[in-house]
Amino acid sequence: MIRVLLVDDHTLVRDGLRRGLSGEDDLEVIAEASNGEEAVTAVARVAPDVVLMDVSMPVCDGVEATKRLRRTNPELPVVMLTMHSDSPTLTSAIRAGASGYLLKDARIEEVADAIRTAARGDTALTPELATSMLEEFRRLARGDQRPTGPILTKREEEVLQHIADGLSTQEVAERCYISIKTVKNHLASIYGKLDANDRTQAVVQAVKLGIIRLD
Repeated sequence: MIRVLLVDDHTLVRDGLRRGLSGEDDLEVIAEASNGEEAVTAVARVAPDVVLMDVSMPVCDGVEATKRLRRTNPELPVVMLTMHSDSPTLTSAIRAGASGYLLKDARIEEVADAIRTAARGDTALTPELATSMLEEFRRLARGDQRPTGPILTKREEEVLQHIADGLSTQEVAERCYISIKTVKNHLASIYGKLDANDRTQAVVQAVKLGIIRLD
């Protein structure tokens, strides 16, 4: 059972999400919050497996709340909900360290799948945001210098390239003929070397440094 914290300042939105997710046998909404400040407090109180976080909220927005959660709970997946796929919002979400990005008009099945994907340690994206993110990665990469020497090992570069290509942890393990645990160990090493909190930030940083490419 994946335990979910819902964070949105609109009660009707939370009600709709809670009702929709209640039909999923493997998902359980254990708590709700109406802003980022309440979300941080709720995480400390109920320890959810995944946070479903709205971006635009009063008191403390979703981006700032996600940054705070990543500092105190670096392994906690946060899936962010947004009304728009504009670059400034997406850039902020990427840098905050969210594990998934969904448009608010996503079907409940897509939301449920995104929660499951994030719980597995992978990045969840709707097709619309995947395209915007790819463009944003390229924009962030332009104009940056490449490293003078290797930062990652060849295997680490291979693993991160597969991640950038959209493969899940399981698929990377199968492609590289290694265990899932080994993939996660490589990712942990990559995060440390690139000063990243998660795979999304690692991909952004690696693209900026010219270590991997986006086709």
